[in-house]
Amino acid sequence: MTSLRTRMMWMSILCCGLITTNGIAISSDTKKETVVRGIAPEKVADFVHSIIEADRTVYTSHVVNRMHDKGIVSANEHWEQQNALPLPAQFLQRAGRLVAKKGSGVRYRLISLWPIYRRNGPATDFERQGLEAVTKNPGTPYRGIVKSGKKQYFQSIYADKAVAKACVDCHNSHPLSPKRDFTLNSVLGGIVITIPIEP
Repeated sequence: MTSLRTRMMWMSILCCGLITTNGIAISSDTKKETVVRGIAPEKVADFVHSIIEADRTVYTSHVVNRMHDKGIVSANEHWEQQNALPLPAQFLQRAGRLVAKKGSGVRYRLISLWPIYRRNGPATDFERQGLEAVTKNPGTPYRGIVKSGKKQYFQSIYADKAVAKACVDCHNSHPLSPKRDFTLNSVLGGIVITIPIEP
């Protein structure tokens, strides 16, 4: 997964036409050096989201679905106790917790207006408004600046869709699920990405 992450980050940087080293950017078009003040938080959030989305898609398609179809092992909510694979949502949540522990201030997690577990519901009014917005318009992330104590953060919420039948089946059949009429490509919730803003 690390090489995929690295490739995605370099592709994102190259698509912008700039490679930055020590505050100096070299334009691939003009070969001129330019002083770069920083990347807009919207771009950073989009980069992070594209990596998260790619990693989860690879995990779902090439690990979970493949192992299940071959009858080797299935994904299960209680994967640690049942010698199974984590569900794709659990894979994302666990990776998000590991990123948060690195101390960079960047965080991401899954949230929903209809969470199976209350801890996965919106924690703020901003998150609730963001979930409502991406449910209505899944192609447009909901973005803004939020405060936590004395610090400011940029948050971007992206629609999280049911891209596999297993996602739909899990949410529609789980005994704690407050909503049971999801279909393929329904918005299940959102991926919220939080990035610290320098003063």
